[in-house]
Amino acid sequence: MRRSLLPALLFAVACTGGDASPARRTLVDSRDDYDPRSLDPALSTDVPTGRAVGYVFEGLTRFTPDARVEPGLAERWDVSPDGKRYTFHLRRGVKFTDGTPLAAAHVVSSFRRVLDPKQRGGRGWPLYPIQGAREFSEGKAPSVAGLAAPDDSTVVLTLAEPFAILPKLLAMPVASVVTPNAGPDFGEHPVGTGPWKLAEWRHDDYLKFVANKQYWGGAPKADSLTARIIPEPSTKVAEFESGNVDVLLVPEADSRQWDQTDENRAVMKSIPALRFIHVAINTRRGPLGDARVRQAINHAVDTKGMLQRLVGGRGRVAAGVVPPMLPGADTLRAGYAYDPARAKQLLAESGHPNGIDVELWTSTTPIYVRMAETVQGYLNAVGIRTKIVQRESASAREAARKGETDLMIREWYADYPDPENFLYPLLHSKNAGVGGNYSFYSSPEFDRLVDASHRELDDARRAALYRQADSVAFRDAPVLFLFFYNDLYAVQPWVKGFVPPTIFNGQRWTEAEIARDKR
Repeated sequence: MRRSLLPALLFAVACTGGDASPARRTLVDSRDDYDPRSLDPALSTDVPTGRAVGYVFEGLTRFTPDARVEPGLAERWDVSPDGKRYTFHLRRGVKFTDGTPLAAAHVVSSFRRVLDPKQRGGRGWPLYPIQGAREFSEGKAPSVAGLAAPDDSTVVLTLAEPFAILPKLLAMPVASVVTPNAGPDFGEHPVGTGPWKLAEWRHDDYLKFVANKQYWGGAPKADSLTARIIPEPSTKVAEFESGNVDVLLVPEADSRQWDQTDENRAVMKSIPALRFIHVAINTRRGPLGDARVRQAINHAVDTKGMLQRLVGGRGRVAAGVVPPMLPGADTLRAGYAYDPARAKQLLAESGHPNGIDVELWTSTTPIYVRMAETVQGYLNAVGIRTKIVQRESASAREAARKGETDLMIREWYADYPDPENFLYPLLHSKNAGVGGNYSFYSSPEFDRLVDASHRELDDARRAALYRQADSVAFRDAPVLFLFFYNDLYAVQPWVKGFVPPTIFNGQRWTEAEIARDKR
């Protein structure tokens, strides 16, 4: 059992002469396992990079901790009746930290910079809905036709076709606005309009940010913020217990132990994560093309038991691919019941009374290996004879993209908080293989509903389309639905104003501070 936090907290109190807070003046985060790739938004392709970019830079829109989209550098925007033209009105008086006043031309140049075909290693796809953006990025057009700045405070984006969730894509780190004076070492010396400025970066150790005192939204309440790079989970826990870090993502293996004492529970905060754990079922591989076989796989596995035993109950059994906190999720739909007899019946009805043979691929990550072994046991019990194939993550992904796997354990993190980011990449036929649809699922009914959601500007009607598409996918069972994960945070009691974010770049620490109250 994990030892109580109380001794560590008492130690912190003793070291500060009775003050409940530590002597240090900087907020310290410990969530990153590895060094950011760069602080250039154009190279923001992973979580640590995106999180750090979000401190220094801003886009036209941004996310709140609870994953709502709100105005960023644009104080408001208008949408044309046909949904194809977005007009963004910039805030007045915003300056980059080098003193350059923000202008609409900087938004245009930033987007062109991300899409420039000479840009290597980035991902400009969030901007592809803009007319001509994809063509420009592929070197097929000299400019981005749908990108314009009619005056210093107005940006107009004309889309190739209506795409209702564009403001969410523009809140992604890659769509941040950068200074026009970006040099070749910009990733190490970033200049943005955000609430923080990079003060020091010791690679693979920490990044220190200081408050931007001239920030248009008001300077952060804390003077500085340090993002420590701690790869080993046990080290993160030890540093938190010693009072050296303020925020901890509790490791999965420690979930149960952390819930054993009042002291631990007092600092814990659980938040639904936009994280879907499932097994992709390749619908092009022999008997797996029959929906009844795929339904049998779902009935064969005790997902509730797996959730409790393998990840400490941190989450919710999945009954679709849309997380329950997003609009369009059917929170009343029951998942596939654990029913081995029904699984065997479905196999017999599909013409396989003697069972089938499959390979279940997984990365070598320990938690996924344990999941694979557990699923293997359940499937073997109903006659689905399962061989586990372990490969390094990149190798396993490549095999799945080529259609060489029967079953593949995978985890999907949302890039932006919308059901579209689950339905479209995971299951739309346009994305078969390389695009993310490792199931090679193809359903005209499903595709039609998702395509319609792209064009639907009314939030309620779009949510209804999401719900219908998710229902079709649940019926067809192109995946083994496992669970949606919850992040479990531990936040030191002296930290005030930190709200655990649902989306990785939804918390910018502007309201957080170390309280100096005496006890």
